[in-house]
Amino acid sequence: MSDSIELKAQARDRVGKGAARELRRNSMVPAVIYGDNKDPLPIAIPYKELSILVNSGGFLNTVLDVEVGGDKHRVLPKDYQREPVRDFFTHVDFLRVGKNTKVTVEIPVHYINEEESPGLRKGGVLNVVRHALEVSCRADAIPEYFEIDLTGLEIEDVVHASAITLPDGVTQTVTDRDPTMCSVAAPTVSAATDEEEGEEVAADAVPAGDEGEEEAEGGEE
Repeated sequence: MSDSIELKAQARDRVGKGAARELRRNSMVPAVIYGDNKDPLPIAIPYKELSILVNSGGFLNTVLDVEVGGDKHRVLPKDYQREPVRDFFTHVDFLRVGKNTKVTVEIPVHYINEEESPGLRKGGVLNVVRHALEVSCRADAIPEYFEIDLTGLEIEDVVHASAITLPDGVTQTVTDRDPTMCSVAAPTVSAATDEEEGEEVAADAVPAGDEGEEEAEGGEE
């Protein structure tokens, strides 16, 4: 489960493009806290702290305690935007969460024990279809990651999402099918390449006697 992290912010008394540009010039990022049947709260957060949180991984699955003017707001990051050319942060959306608030999040999936898969040891290729699984759970009980054990997998074996053991209170959002997570594919060998190599070997393997016969026939002429 993700631990809550404290983040200090300041309230914004002005909104709009001009105010947002001024904040960014001062190394702050405009943001908003919304949800829980309360009015949206425009805030600004330090650019450096936001960058550290995002680059550390799992930002959108991390519950934060955002302090604004002495008041703490428990939130879950829902989205953030970057400037497409220079790639700096331009805005962040936070959702207010309570103890029993249910959220939909994507949880990373780790694939472990590749060395214990007979299919991979034989030269098979691990084909990862999904690197994350979308689930619904309480905001204070978000799993950090899931694991899929590759032990015993043979070539052409397929692993579905139902193979993942979900903690109590955590459910998949996709219920009408069992999504494929990964498979072990057969080694990819190009038949055309093999044929070309075979033709090259055949062309190179000309018996020495044949060359001698050609020379002898030329001499008779």
